[in-house]
Amino acid sequence: MKAFMEGADLWDAVLEDYNVAPLPANPTLNQIRIHKERVTRKAKAKSCLYSVISPAIFTRIMRLESAKAIWDYLKDDYEGDERIRGMKALNLLREFDKLQMQEEQEVKVYVEKLELEQIANKVRILGSNMSDERLVQKILVSMPEKFEATIASLENTRELSDLKLYEFMAVEALLHSSI
Repeated sequence: MKAFMEGADLWDAVLEDYNVAPLPANPTLNQIRIHKERVTRKAKAKSCLYSVISPAIFTRIMRLESAKAIWDYLKDDYEGDERIRGMKALNLLREFDKLQMQEEQEVKVYVEKLELEQIANKVRILGSNMSDERLVQKILVSMPEKFEATIASLENTRELSDLKLYEFMAVEALLHSSI
């Protein structure tokens, strides 16, 4: 949402929560234009925020006057405070650690089913770091024994600590064809 608002040049209306001064008596055309632009930007920012929420949430935020107040409310409601974000990250990491590949599963299907990148991105959003190295390690560790020889040859030919997830997925075809 932040990226969308920045792209629409509305993010400053959310962050700054500036007040629009009333027009003076006998305003110039430039003053009228700037006033209208600032008022419109604030209204557009609120409109954008309204457009991405459900009707149930709308009833909770419709009383809020500014885009900043709406943003702060949504941020607190969805992200929570530092303690809550930490707990959410721990729960995602616990879920991540429990995942195990089934014997008959293909590597690509396993990775897609796990939604490893989605879990990693959720953890990153919550303020914790999950590197591609850890994702690749998780995949390798959770693979069945039938892949051991292929994994060993991969370890001998590549530095696994430098292997990105997308690079690993390119190598996945090699892993699958070796069984």
